[in-house]
Amino acid sequence: MILKQCKVIGWKVAKLAKNAVHFRRHSSNTSPIVLGIETSCDDTGAALITGDGKVLGEYIHSQQNSHLRFGGIIPPVAQDIHRANIENVVLKTFELAKLTPKDVDAVAVTNRPGLPLSLIIGMRYAKHLARTYDKPLIPIHHMQAHALMARMSATIPFPFLCLLVSGGHSLLVFVEGTARFRLLGETLDDAPGEALDKIARRLKLRNIAQYARMSGGQAIEEAAHAAPSDTSAYDFPLPLAKYRDCQFSFAGLKNTATRHILERESTLNLAPDELLPDYESFCACFLKGVTRHMLHRTQRAIEYCERFKLFTSENQQRSLVISGGVACNDVIFGALSTMAGQFGYGTYRPPKKYCTDNGTMIAWNGVEKLAAQDTVDMTKDYGTVDISGKCPIGESLIDEVKAANIACKWAKVDILSGKHILG
Repeated sequence: MILKQCKVIGWKVAKLAKNAVHFRRHSSNTSPIVLGIETSCDDTGAALITGDGKVLGEYIHSQQNSHLRFGGIIPPVAQDIHRANIENVVLKTFELAKLTPKDVDAVAVTNRPGLPLSLIIGMRYAKHLARTYDKPLIPIHHMQAHALMARMSATIPFPFLCLLVSGGHSLLVFVEGTARFRLLGETLDDAPGEALDKIARRLKLRNIAQYARMSGGQAIEEAAHAAPSDTSAYDFPLPLAKYRDCQFSFAGLKNTATRHILERESTLNLAPDELLPDYESFCACFLKGVTRHMLHRTQRAIEYCERFKLFTSENQQRSLVISGGVACNDVIFGALSTMAGQFGYGTYRPPKKYCTDNGTMIAWNGVEKLAAQDTVDMTKDYGTVDISGKCPIGESLIDEVKAANIACKWAKVDILSGKHILG
């Protein structure tokens, strides 16, 4: 089966080269060009980027609409869609850039972490492309790429604090370079994007035309904006309030939301396809609860960084980078920005189209590694590179953060407006 797939990929690469013969050739005197390939979950992405961060071509095939009818991502289905689209995604990227594979200096590909059935499609294609054109392969850690993505469009010197929040992850990381990541906290159960998506489905927001094609998180945010000013109709207790660390837990918020919905549906005797009449207020309360949890854990991470002098100089720029799909949420980003500003931290995120999974962030990570001479994993011995469904982002400081037992005086933020509350 694997041999058959490799033969198919070989035909596709040959076709790509044939179709691209009329494109211009890349001059060796210009900055390096890196091809990035991303298939860690449900989006097939590719991009070509120069060493100075210029995007020459990028293309992505989203599976969101395909998975909406299943109520979530089914790995074998995602794999089939990746397999059906990866040739076109890579070919389209080269067409947009007016380049051929010969013009590329390296091929960067996501190999960890992610859905193994999805990762393998991108890895096999990247290996065959690199082998055919004798290009070095750069294996990329998916979450490290998210963490560095904001540096392509903003001046963010190392080190910086990063909050990575998505449908599969919730991490607080101190980033000291392309090869040094120090984990301060992570989720103990569900990720925030997963909680938002599941509650959006439970609320049946897809039955409303304006939300039908939105992700769950986006639908909840839009509904929350339409809520009345009173956001105390539903109570969501703060998770892990007794634990003075930077760990996250969104399962309790999700379970509380589900219980509220069931109780309300029963009280109102709603039909199976009926929505809560006050679903907008519900969304506002739930989003507020999710954001408040992020605020507290991130504030403690900031205070840990300051108390233990992770920034080695008082004059160093303090930056908080928020990345991953949930970073697109303006309520969450605005509230975190307001909180961080009270500690002298500037807050950044990538452009929204780069917050979610994409090939550009993988190519950019390859560029960053080349610039920093972080090439220990770069290889032409393609057989040594494998995928990994789970992989730590770096050195764990979680026990040290717990031992510090930092008590915080919480910054006051009007979450739904992101404004600082005086006093």
